[in-house]
Amino acid sequence: MGLFDWAKGQFIDVIDWTDDSSDTMVYRFERHNNEIKYGAKLTVRESQIAVFVNEGVIADILEPGIYELETQNMPIMTSLNHWDHGFNSPFKAEVYFVNTKRFTNLRWGTKNPIMVRDPEFAMVRLRAFGTYEIRISDVKIFLNDIVGTDGHFTTDEITSQLTNLIVSKFANIVGKDSTPALDLAGNYDLFGEYLTEHIGPAFKEYGLELTRMLIENISLPEAVEKAIDARSSRAVTGNLDDHLKYQAGLALGDSGSGMSEMASMGAGLAMGQQMAGMMGAMQNNQQATSSPSNAAPSMPPPLPTATEYFVAINGKSEGPYLESAIKEFIKSKKISRSTKMWKEGMSDWEEAKEVVSTLFSSMPPPLG
Repeated sequence: MGLFDWAKGQFIDVIDWTDDSSDTMVYRFERHNNEIKYGAKLTVRESQIAVFVNEGVIADILEPGIYELETQNMPIMTSLNHWDHGFNSPFKAEVYFVNTKRFTNLRWGTKNPIMVRDPEFAMVRLRAFGTYEIRISDVKIFLNDIVGTDGHFTTDEITSQLTNLIVSKFANIVGKDSTPALDLAGNYDLFGEYLTEHIGPAFKEYGLELTRMLIENISLPEAVEKAIDARSSRAVTGNLDDHLKYQAGLALGDSGSGMSEMASMGAGLAMGQQMAGMMGAMQNNQQATSSPSNAAPSMPPPLPTATEYFVAINGKSEGPYLESAIKEFIKSKKISRSTKMWKEGMSDWEEAKEVVSTLFSSMPPPLG
């Protein structure tokens, strides 16, 4: 190595880092033998923090700005090492750039359904997923407890642990909440803010801040969703009787390929009417069986219509008279056995002994 090369290696260095990725959280600046030259220029950009680590100990944390690494600018580092050796580079140090920007669109979701109590469904299993945003809030905690000696730390290395943390806290919060599952969809924003507030403290243990948590969907089991869809469909179709007729008509129209379209529709409507009648009868029978105390009392059959008679007296038709009146006429001799009588349904006048023979049975026969 020539003298010129040696001198060139000892001149002022420029230390900086530009991030062209979207997931790098910590980057260790690459230096040959980790040598930091006296008077080197250090550029810390917005959304960055530079951390000097010397012999495994955090020596200095520098906010955004441009620094010239001299003794007066590095009070903590000076206490650890002597900078008065000039070009002799008296120590070796590492420079870590910490990305303090907000990392967005990190995914979270439940791997398995969460069993919760629900005011409407009693017990139900819920699945949920969405996104969240974080940023580094405590550099020392994050470097010491999470990053360690990793020279290129990305979000992929911690999102699995954070997702598990979110799901665990989410299960606890949902399990204690009494909001019906069907009402959660209309309150995703408020629920997301509530989760951010209550899950955020757990992130501080990692030196992170949970800035926002978003819920994209909270879903019910497939069987429950089908039941809800069926209930919604019934509400849309309106009258159940008409809907059964319509469905039966469609089913028969699809299966009866040998029938004309009009014949299929007519047969389908007839089948629908029969089905509707059968269901109505079954429902009435069920109600009468299950609630006998509430069933309407049975009604007696209608009274028979009294027979009315016409009587020919002195060549004139009189009446109509009820049977009770005819009986009195017989007792008073106004009507004899040979008196002509007529009632509805008779084709001609006949003698009383033929029309009301039973009324004469208690009367003695005429003398010979």
